[in-house]
Amino acid sequence: MSNMTGTSKSIQIEDLQNALTETIERVHAEKDDRKKKKLILQISKYNSKLNKLKSGKLLSRQAKRDLIAYSFIAPNFIGFCVFTLIPIVFAFALAFMKWDGSNPITFEGLNNFKRLFGDTFFKAALKNTIIYCVGTVPLTMVASLALAIILNQKVVGRGIFRTLAFFPYVASLVAITSVWKMLFHPSKGPINNILYTFFHVPQESLPQWFSGSLCVISMILFSVWKYMGYYMVIYLAGLQGIPGELYEAAALDGAGTWKQFKYITWPQLSSTTFFVVVMLTINCFKVYDIAVMLAGGGSGELTTSATVLVYYIYQKAFIDWDLGYSSAVAMVLFLMVLVVTIIQFRGQARKEA
Repeated sequence: MSNMTGTSKSIQIEDLQNALTETIERVHAEKDDRKKKKLILQISKYNSKLNKLKSGKLLSRQAKRDLIAYSFIAPNFIGFCVFTLIPIVFAFALAFMKWDGSNPITFEGLNNFKRLFGDTFFKAALKNTIIYCVGTVPLTMVASLALAIILNQKVVGRGIFRTLAFFPYVASLVAITSVWKMLFHPSKGPINNILYTFFHVPQESLPQWFSGSLCVISMILFSVWKYMGYYMVIYLAGLQGIPGELYEAAALDGAGTWKQFKYITWPQLSSTTFFVVVMLTINCFKVYDIAVMLAGGGSGELTTSATVLVYYIYQKAFIDWDLGYSSAVAMVLFLMVLVVTIIQFRGQARKEA
């Protein structure tokens, strides 16, 4: 029995060596780079099998190293699958179902998506989210870039001003929204008092900052103020990576401040701006806490003038327990973010090309 096993083993080794020799010859004769890479991978597989047969070990040294690497990755990957990947897949499937969390799940097909076209609250949430994104992204980008350029200069107290600009980002959202609601209070806030006292705006015409059409504008202004410090730090890192010799050469050629910004600073910050725009866009589509804290009132409920998509998803899922419909709204939000991100990536790729 052992002789037969040894004979079959030697036959396998001989076959593998012949195949290996043939593949090496094909590599030398092949001119197509893609095919050559595939043949080289095949050679590595033959070598691995030969080493395994000759040594008699079940696992090669490389396989043992791979297992050790996978053992380190496994806890994080298992957590990702359980808490992220599986819920995402389930949400995709649930968008085509009807379920209230207690009764059996029934198949709805595209009915959940058809309901979106006649849903007033969904249309209002979609509109408010788009307006919020269109207003917040460019304003935050411009404000953070302007701050970064100013605080990148050698000014007195530069470190203090950088800290003050970054402070709103790290401060408690509950605390700073409370301060904003006090500042912009319709009757007791100092902003409306200034408008009434110095600009003689009638009492009945004073703006209601957190209701009606001004609610989204207030959210935009608050978001710009809160997040511009964070993106200022990112722009500062980009500015400090620009070689000073470029500005010196431009100054010698007679280029002013605007031309230096146009032809040196802005092009050099292209990749930084791309990152800022992508992250800002994704964060704006996911807005929830700012809307609830500013316009939610004591109950935390939002009207059609302030509701956003993430809040509407939460409302339909955990207040109305219409889980299938809320998943359909979530899929719409996912597709919006995906499309915008793909467009941004393609635009950046064309720009770099």
